[in-house]
Amino acid sequence: MEPATVLSVSIGVMVLAITGFSIYTAFGPPSKELADPFDEHED
Repeated sequence: MEPATVLSVSIGVMVLAITGFSIYTAFGPPSKELADPFDEHED
């Protein structure tokens, strides 16, 4: 394969991995530990 193709595929895989991890953290089981800073400081 050409180096440009390998680089493009590598960047695409990294973007998908980061996106998947972010969605898992936001909506999956770890989201129970997240706190909303706006709710903590309401008057």
